[in-house]
Amino acid sequence: MPVDRTTVVSWLRGYETAWRERDVTAVERLFTPEVRYRQSPYEPALVGLAAVQGFWREDDDTTFTMHATPVAVEDRTAVVRVVVNYRQPREQEYTDLWVVRFGADGRAEDFEEWAYWPGRPYAADPAG
Repeated sequence: MPVDRTTVVSWLRGYETAWRERDVTAVERLFTPEVRYRQSPYEPALVGLAAVQGFWREDDDTTFTMHATPVAVEDRTAVVRVVVNYRQPREQEYTDLWVVRFGADGRAEDFEEWAYWPGRPYAADPAG
């Protein structure tokens, strides 16, 4: 079953709330049991709910603002532009693109993050 913008926005709100509260039980509401969760397109995927829950437990930066806007929704896949500003214990801004593929039940079965940071290189080093 295809998803629409309303469904994606609702999922994003649930994600933000769960992430902010470090509600690892919400991972089961947001992701399918066999989810593939990639923090970068070049890193190995975290596979399964326990792996995602473990990652969420490790990250303790909960003071942040987040603004997420779907830029494309087609069939069961959404591309979302996300701007996150961490406040405490370290200040850091990220601009991400998320590619999220939803399962038939509306939970994410594949999550891929393309994160960018101010002042960091965005291209490979031509020297090496």
